[in-house]
Amino acid sequence: MSALHEEKWEACLKVIKDNISIQAFKTWFSPITPIKLEDSVLTIQVPSHFFYEWLEEHYISLLKKVIKKELGQNGRLEYSIIMEKNQTNSTPYTVKLPASNKSSLHNSPVTMPLHASEKQIKNPFIIPGLKKVNVDSNLNPSYSFENFVEGDCNRLARSAGYAVAKKPGGTAFNPLLIYGGVGLGKTHLAHSIGIGIKNQFPNKTVLYVSSEKFAHQFIDAIKNQTTNDFIHFYQMMDVLIIDDVQFFSGKEKTQDVFFHIFNHLHQNGKQIILTSDKAPVEMQGMEQRLLSRFKWGLSADLQAPDLETRIAILENKMYGNGIDLPREVVEYLAYSINTNIREMEGALTSLLAQASLNKKAITLDLAKQMIDKFVKNTAREVSIEYIQKVVCDYFDLPIELLKSKTRKREVVQARQIAMFFSKKMTKSSLANIGAHCGGKDHATVLHACRTVNNLSETDKQFKSYLDDLEKKLSIQ
Repeated sequence: MSALHEEKWEACLKVIKDNISIQAFKTWFSPITPIKLEDSVLTIQVPSHFFYEWLEEHYISLLKKVIKKELGQNGRLEYSIIMEKNQTNSTPYTVKLPASNKSSLHNSPVTMPLHASEKQIKNPFIIPGLKKVNVDSNLNPSYSFENFVEGDCNRLARSAGYAVAKKPGGTAFNPLLIYGGVGLGKTHLAHSIGIGIKNQFPNKTVLYVSSEKFAHQFIDAIKNQTTNDFIHFYQMMDVLIIDDVQFFSGKEKTQDVFFHIFNHLHQNGKQIILTSDKAPVEMQGMEQRLLSRFKWGLSADLQAPDLETRIAILENKMYGNGIDLPREVVEYLAYSINTNIREMEGALTSLLAQASLNKKAITLDLAKQMIDKFVKNTAREVSIEYIQKVVCDYFDLPIELLKSKTRKREVVQARQIAMFFSKKMTKSSLANIGAHCGGKDHATVLHACRTVNNLSETDKQFKSYLDDLEKKLSIQ
């Protein structure tokens, strides 16, 4: 006789099966195993965190209905997630996965003047009154300081952001302008500051808005003849976060209205946080008076993360998703995508999805297959770091030895091969390749490439080394 939790889950499955396609049922519900039923809480085991997220995103309404039908109004689901390891002795871990606590990020309503049209006001000395306006902070709770991995590439910006979160409007970092390339964490850090402020100062009104949305709101205000309301609304903010401020470029009226909002907030000790893909000195099409104000506080840049930081970012994301990958897979991802954190995290998500949906173990071969497609799709090039890693692994040499000044024959040969493939596979200058190989000059790199070419034509063993490495580096 089956246990009660199995009976209840079977009853739920019957209803679910009638409401979705057979293929969807086989993919998303057949792999689920009921574990226990206690106090109207049914615990089910799912193959991965990705699997859980898919259920919550696509089938949450259906699940809530069937659970309440079978377990009553107090019925709830709890998920037990299997750690995604290649070993067969994977032990599940149970997590209580509540919805994000967005209520703590809500702002209190702000009071604004209630403007009636001139036709309605016969006596111009009558004050129409006030109205309460709800302001959604637009902050993403998953973009917190806890999830922001610190490294040499972002230490200044993160430290400044943390100081602002502790004392908004009370530091020299006002405005705080965070700038850097695509996918390096500007938006994440801006949200982190806003969340930090809301956690410590719940009564402060924090607003995150993209520059594009700000501009569209301003256009609507002009159309509706409510420009004063628009300006007053933004002047009521305690903390204003504008993302991608470079898109104000060329929009003179938008810049003008933002100039007045900026002045009001700054003069009243309110905190302004801006993000941009360029430093103020490089912004084109911006009014000088606005650029000069951007320079009043601190401009902190985010640079491309180094290898250790990239690995730490991947490990942090893995921990958050409840999965455990082989070290070689993590290193391969970190080496292959080296300039864009967002792309690297996207590659990890694609890998997890492919492994989960196809029920495959996550191996280095699977990672290589997926990354090959991903790299082609994103037009990425293999990095010098990755070439050095593959060459050192092949010849069983520590990478520090490759970058050293030693003249041992086997090390010199490995170094020359790394230089050869770096010139062949990347767009890096000869000087940059030399710098990565222990501070060699461009002439040394040219000599190395000529040596490798000559040896490949005269030494069969050496030629086989190159062929093997070429396959490992997946050169098409």
